[in-house]
Amino acid sequence: MDSINTLKLLTSQMSFEADGEPPALPSPAPACFSPKERDQAFTHPAQLPNGQKILLLKTLLSSVCERDCFYCPFRTGRDFRRATFKPDEFAVLFAKLSAAKMAEGLFLSSGVVGGGTRTQDKILATAELLRQKYQYRGYIHLKIMPGAEKDQVYRAMQLADRVSVNLEAPNTERLAKLAPHKIFLEELLQPLKWVDEFRKTIPAYKFWNGRAPSTVTQFVAGGSDESDLELLSATNWLNKNVSLKRAYFSAFHPIMDTPFENKPATNPMREHRLYQASFLLRDYGFDLEDLPFANDSNLPLHADPKQAWAQMYLIDKPIEINKAEKRELIRIPGIGLKGAEAILLARRTSRLRDLSALKKLGIVAERAAPYLLFDGRRTAKQIELW
Repeated sequence: MDSINTLKLLTSQMSFEADGEPPALPSPAPACFSPKERDQAFTHPAQLPNGQKILLLKTLLSSVCERDCFYCPFRTGRDFRRATFKPDEFAVLFAKLSAAKMAEGLFLSSGVVGGGTRTQDKILATAELLRQKYQYRGYIHLKIMPGAEKDQVYRAMQLADRVSVNLEAPNTERLAKLAPHKIFLEELLQPLKWVDEFRKTIPAYKFWNGRAPSTVTQFVAGGSDESDLELLSATNWLNKNVSLKRAYFSAFHPIMDTPFENKPATNPMREHRLYQASFLLRDYGFDLEDLPFANDSNLPLHADPKQAWAQMYLIDKPIEINKAEKRELIRIPGIGLKGAEAILLARRTSRLRDLSALKKLGIVAERAAPYLLFDGRRTAKQIELW
């Protein structure tokens, strides 16, 4: 098998691994090793958190895996064609792709072979070859394997722009239903704590590019019958305690020849609502208690959580646009972080009189209208909410 065909096999199911910005709208679940996937290009456009757009290669170093996670297409014992790169083989290939402008960034993970420590060594060896021998200076996201040692986590941070550990489930009980031989606290959560420890205690110049890498994790939404409250509670704790940059949510979809092949797929809209709610917790000053959970501890699928909150708390107590502070403005539907800054800046020179003034600032005025007052007055026409 030549290197390009090997790469196509190893990239063909990486759509379940997230990097960069999540889609604005929920996307359909990917097929499992379809002929179309095998023949498609192995890089894809990705937008990084800083807004930069790059052509990202997401791949495994090996699709051989000794773990038996119930949902995973690479689980041990599953009958499909597997492939493996040695670190030097992959480094040579990626260096050529980078030089040809066919790949501008790398997301590197692997199936676990010979234990997490041995697998992590191979991932680190690959990144070291790219940084040192081939002088690659672009974006690298390295996956930290379950069972990786503390020194390996530090070395990954020295080589990468981003590191990640997939928690997959929000707690020990839920992980046991999804990946029974993974240990939530010691194998998965502990490395995230180490990353935060290194970020706080190691001088920035000792990391790649003079700054510590960001940290993300991913959950399988619906894989272990967990609630949205459980997922967002875990996300909120990670934001506050290990400086998590982002939590990704991957809507569960069944894979043939796995124990979960007959488990119903999760509605992609659930993934979308989880992203919206996680941003409210991270960036908009919301607490868990503010989120509109239903009696089953899940978010309603039919409503944006920010608008659902506003409908409960602002519809009868609209906010005065010419007096509100930033923390109040960003809770109004249609007004984001940049929009709130634009309002504060505009108020320095003049008062805002109507919705047209908000539209000029790039704000979705129709969404904001039901929750605003302009010098004590509501807008002339109340916009329908639903």
